[in-house]
Amino acid sequence: MTADAAAADAPIPVAPTVLSTSERWKILAYMSALVVLLGFGAPNVGLIDIPIQFFLKNKFHLSAHALAGFRLWAAIPLYLSFVFGFARDRWNPFGMRDRGFMVLFGAATAALYVVFAFTPITTASLLTGVVILTCSYLFVLSAQNGLVSTIGQQHVMSGQISAVWNIVLVLPGIVGFALGGILSDQLEHRDASHAARILFLTGAAAMGAVALYGLWKPQSVYGNLHSERRPAVRLRADVARLVRYWPIYPALAVWLLWNFAPGAQTVLQYYLSNTLHASDAEWGYYNAIFAASFVPTFVIYGLLCQKVALRGLLWWGTLVGVPQMIPLIFVHSASAALIAAVPIGLMGGVASAAYIDLLIRSCPKGLQGTIMMMSGGLYFVSSRFGDLWGTSLYEHPWAWVARVNWGSMDSHFAICAIATTVVYALILPTLLLVPKRLIATADGQVAPNAAP
Repeated sequence: MTADAAAADAPIPVAPTVLSTSERWKILAYMSALVVLLGFGAPNVGLIDIPIQFFLKNKFHLSAHALAGFRLWAAIPLYLSFVFGFARDRWNPFGMRDRGFMVLFGAATAALYVVFAFTPITTASLLTGVVILTCSYLFVLSAQNGLVSTIGQQHVMSGQISAVWNIVLVLPGIVGFALGGILSDQLEHRDASHAARILFLTGAAAMGAVALYGLWKPQSVYGNLHSERRPAVRLRADVARLVRYWPIYPALAVWLLWNFAPGAQTVLQYYLSNTLHASDAEWGYYNAIFAASFVPTFVIYGLLCQKVALRGLLWWGTLVGVPQMIPLIFVHSASAALIAAVPIGLMGGVASAAYIDLLIRSCPKGLQGTIMMMSGGLYFVSSRFGDLWGTSLYEHPWAWVARVNWGSMDSHFAICAIATTVVYALILPTLLLVPKRLIATADGQVAPNAAP
């Protein structure tokens, strides 16, 4: 490669700048509204996903392992999220960049929701619908993620972005889990086609709102955003730069381990429903309380990240988060599980915010969308395969489990919770691989080597 070709492929140097408090709050408010709208329109979480899970469990009578298998197949586009992020980094719809993705694919996803709302419902049609909807939705999500991470890097506010992002992401999660569980109970009394129609039209309304939101171009957000991509960067050069960029590997490994939780998803749902006799609504309430309990520690993180270097927040957050699942082993009723959701959520807040902060700092310039979507893909690869392994362990535990005296604890669930704790503990040695320069500063502090 010649020197001229290398220069043409390199990102445009942009010096980090610290914005005023008022400008930062305007940016955070804009991003918060976008995150909330996308959270309500997502086909794979919350308001849409919870009823689908119970729909498959109660109407089609899928076993825990079969339901985990359905979710595994439905998440295929999510495993390939980096492809959508790469498209965001290289494509510029209507010359509007991220706003173009919001308008084009927000409208497309809304239209697809309407089509599937009036499609006859079977397991196959439901799986097809979720896969296609997810593909369209991921283009919009890649724009949001790329925009958020670019702003976080350019204005030295990755910690504040992470804290606020996590807080507002909880809102559609809380509403989605709570209403999703209630909606699931209500849909038990309706036929399958009518139930699916309600779900999909709800998603259509949310994604239509996202398309309209993309037409707005506030100066406080886009006037402070600088392009880091040169006009004609070669595809091969982008791929090569991505592969060679070491900081992304430990950050993604930490994220993968944090989301590999064999006891936290389908296993917990079936444990609460079948063993503790919780209703669909109570499962939704559990997830809503769990999500809401992260908020206080997210707020604390947003304050601490401006005073404490990321290194300390990563280590302390991980140490507190490792035993997160243990309280559930001692739960013996659905009401007790709702209470336990509070400390469990509190224990994971700092770690979750710190890991996203690390991901934002680790992105190579001009390829933020690719890395943030890659982290999203890893989340689903990790969580869905962890879920599948967890259901297998739950239904067919290792032989020695039966020989252990578990007292009043459910041995099947206990082994899944312990397995989750062991996986979380592996994050600690992984943190040693993170480049020290990335985590040596707090938010608002420009590292000495950060200038272009």
